[in-house]
Amino acid sequence: MADPITPEALFRRRREFLQNAGLLAATAVVTGGSLYAASGGGARRRAETFAGPAPQAPMPTGPDGEQLTSLRDVTSYNNFYEFGLEKEDPAALASRLTLRPWTLSVEGEVNEPRTFNIDALTKAFPLEDRVYRFRCVEAWSMVIPWQGIALRALLDAVKPTSRAKYVVFESVVRPEELPGQKAQLLPWPYVEGLRLDEAMNDLTLLATGLYGKPLEAQNGAPVRLVVPWKYGFKSAKSLVRIRLVEEQPATTWNVVAPTEYGFFANVNPSVDHPRWSQATERRIGEAGRRPTLPFNGYGDQVASLYRGVDLTRFF
Repeated sequence: MADPITPEALFRRRREFLQNAGLLAATAVVTGGSLYAASGGGARRRAETFAGPAPQAPMPTGPDGEQLTSLRDVTSYNNFYEFGLEKEDPAALASRLTLRPWTLSVEGEVNEPRTFNIDALTKAFPLEDRVYRFRCVEAWSMVIPWQGIALRALLDAVKPTSRAKYVVFESVVRPEELPGQKAQLLPWPYVEGLRLDEAMNDLTLLATGLYGKPLEAQNGAPVRLVVPWKYGFKSAKSLVRIRLVEEQPATTWNVVAPTEYGFFANVNPSVDHPRWSQATERRIGEAGRRPTLPFNGYGDQVASLYRGVDLTRFF
C-alpha cells in the first residue's frame, strides 16, 4: 500500500516473491510492454502507427496551471505492494481484487461508530472534485484529478470523543486475491495514521474516483486516503477500517524502516532520504526534473499545523 521505494531487504526478496506468485512470466511480458496490449493498448499503438494519433483536446490543468498526468500513467505506474513490488504489478493483477461488496467501518474514540456500505458512503456525503499534486518519496510526482469525500465530513458524522488525538487507517487483507500479502512482503494489514488535526484539514480526502470515473483497483479502489502535502505512502489504499485513538499509532513503513520513513512524512525538500535527495523530483510524463516544493506546494494551507515542530527531527 505504499509509495516509498523498496527497501534493500525487500528488494532481495523480489525474485523469490515473483517465483512464489507465479509471476516471472507476467513480469517479462509487462517489461516488454505487452501489458498495454493485454489491456487494448497494443491495438491502440498499432492504429496510431498506421493512421497517426487522433487529435486530442487540450489537457485540463492542475495547481498553478500544471498539466495533469495522463490517465494511462496514473493507472499503470503504481506502488501497491499487496499486488507486488514492481510498478506494473498493480495494473497487471488488479482484476483479482473483488470490489463489491465492500464496507468501511469508523470506530474507536467516537460517540457514534458506523459501518458504511461503500455505495451508501458515496451517497451519504457530498462528492468533491480535487486536483492535487501527488509526490512519492522515491522523488517522482504526478498531478491527479480526484473525486471523493472530505475526510472531515466523515469524522464529524461519527463525533470524535475528547480522547481522540490520532486517526488510524487500515487496508484490506485478502491474501487469496493479493499475492504480495501471501508472500509476506510487509506486515499486514497496511496501517497508516494522521494526527486528528491533519485528518480534519480541508485538503484531506477519501478518494473514490479519478478522472471522473470510479477508482480502479490499482489506485486503491474502492476508497483510499489522499493527503497531498505528504509523501504518497501516507495515502493508504483500499481502506476497510478507520479508528480514532488516543496514542500515536505504529504505522507500517515507520515500523519496517524507521530511519527512512517517519510518521509525519511531510514533503520537505531539505530533508533527504538516507539513499537519495528530495530536493528535486521527476514529474511523470515530463523530461528533466523540477524543484520539490515544501509541503508539496500546500504550505499556505498546512504549515500552521506544524508551528513549533522541528520537521528535520519529526520527518
